[in-house]
Amino acid sequence: MSFKIVIPARYNSSRLPGKPLLDIAGKPMIQHVFERAQESAASEIIIATDDVRIEQAAKNFGADVCMTQAEHPSGTDRLAEVAITRQFANDDIIVNVQGDEPCLPAALINQVARDLEQHQDADISTLYSQINQEKQIFDPNVVKAVMDNNGYALYFSRAPIPWMREHFNRDSSLPPELPHFRHIGLYAYRASFLKHYSELAPCIIEQEESLEQLRAMFYGKKIHLTAAEISSGHGVDTADDLVAVRKLLS
Repeated sequence: MSFKIVIPARYNSSRLPGKPLLDIAGKPMIQHVFERAQESAASEIIIATDDVRIEQAAKNFGADVCMTQAEHPSGTDRLAEVAITRQFANDDIIVNVQGDEPCLPAALINQVARDLEQHQDADISTLYSQINQEKQIFDPNVVKAVMDNNGYALYFSRAPIPWMREHFNRDSSLPPELPHFRHIGLYAYRASFLKHYSELAPCIIEQEESLEQLRAMFYGKKIHLTAAEISSGHGVDTADDLVAVRKLLS
């Protein structure tokens, strides 16, 4: 199996400005992400950014950097520009390792690349885990996924899906009758798909949910999900996440 990693990193996060450069245990967050990527089987790792501060920090720790346009609506659009600029072959597999995942195990990077290689009819491969905590059901920062019998995505949402009408109308606890699944935001694509994705206009469900994978689904693309082999670690979406990760990595 051969694949590349592209790490999209932008400075202007709405909740944590300058997030890729925030210090964690003496290193910028983006360096931790890069080091997790180095532990994988990837043949090439590229950091994609539009900010010279991130570019300089990445070059300081020896990363390959591809400067991209500033106006991309999603990380996948940024990866599409890299695929075109670097002239990736159409059948190259590219894994999108998000720049706010400093604890992401390399085993999951390898897993999502392998899953795409094994599902030739899928346009995207990604991962999920079972939700076991009641508070996650209604947490909009926890993206829920619903799949068909073969593991292909039916929908993703920040809302509690599937909505168990009889249960949720009387109780906000985790329903025992049907598992709920958390989407892990790690994606693998073929370069041919990325080049096509960049030509698709953003759609209303993608914009309202703020979930880039919904654009692919809106245009009839297939997303395959597989259960993560191990825990995905702690990502950084909020200030509380940053505190927790600093404790973990200190």
